[in-house]
Amino acid sequence: MKSAWDYLNPDINYGEFTDERDGQVYKTVKIGDQVWMAQNLNYAYIDVPYNFPYNYNDYTSDSTSWCYDNNPANCAKYGRLYTWAAAMDSVGEWSTNGKGCGYGKTCSPTYPVRGICPKGWHLPPYSSEFSTLFDAVGGKSTAGTKLKSVSGWSNGNGTDAYGFSALPAGYRSGSGLFSSSNDVAFFWGAAEDIQGDGSAYYMILNSNKYPDFSYLPKYAALSIRCIKDSE
Repeated sequence: MKSAWDYLNPDINYGEFTDERDGQVYKTVKIGDQVWMAQNLNYAYIDVPYNFPYNYNDYTSDSTSWCYDNNPANCAKYGRLYTWAAAMDSVGEWSTNGKGCGYGKTCSPTYPVRGICPKGWHLPPYSSEFSTLFDAVGGKSTAGTKLKSVSGWSNGNGTDAYGFSALPAGYRSGSGLFSSSNDVAFFWGAAEDIQGDGSAYYMILNSNKYPDFSYLPKYAALSIRCIKDSE
């Protein structure tokens, strides 16, 4: 299977950095005044057990991140899928800005939230930094097309005009089912749903020309795109 680098735009002048935690190398891209990772995070955050009620039964897992279909080749292509607690670094492994943010808890994070992102990078807030990205590529009405990769989508490829190179990584449900690979890209934001403590916001790219925001239970596992801290 191809890796994420195979889907990058060859006409874009990408940057590059190394995650000091595991030595993985990521491409980066400047869009407007922002610098984004040009591929999804693939840090293997595992061996962090957690437990939550699902359909009135306790569900226990030995991980807070997964490869789609538990296939390592999908991690190379799509990056890993993370619960919101893992995205926010709820245990405070690398920072305290998102500590305690998890399923069944409300929290008041201090922005920017590094979360599980590499040092010098952070998890985008609910809408502000994503919205700035949309404006930089010409507005929300066509941003979906311009941010999607030129191949890999079963329901309509993009133009990848700015090198964001979004791939449809799908998601993992709380019950452990994987879905929507090849069709949808979900990216966690650093904000929980204002209606309660069980859901958090994400940005979605699908068959539409425009991206959107909605929320899913925090125990779902989605992709992460980190954005570089302001200097």
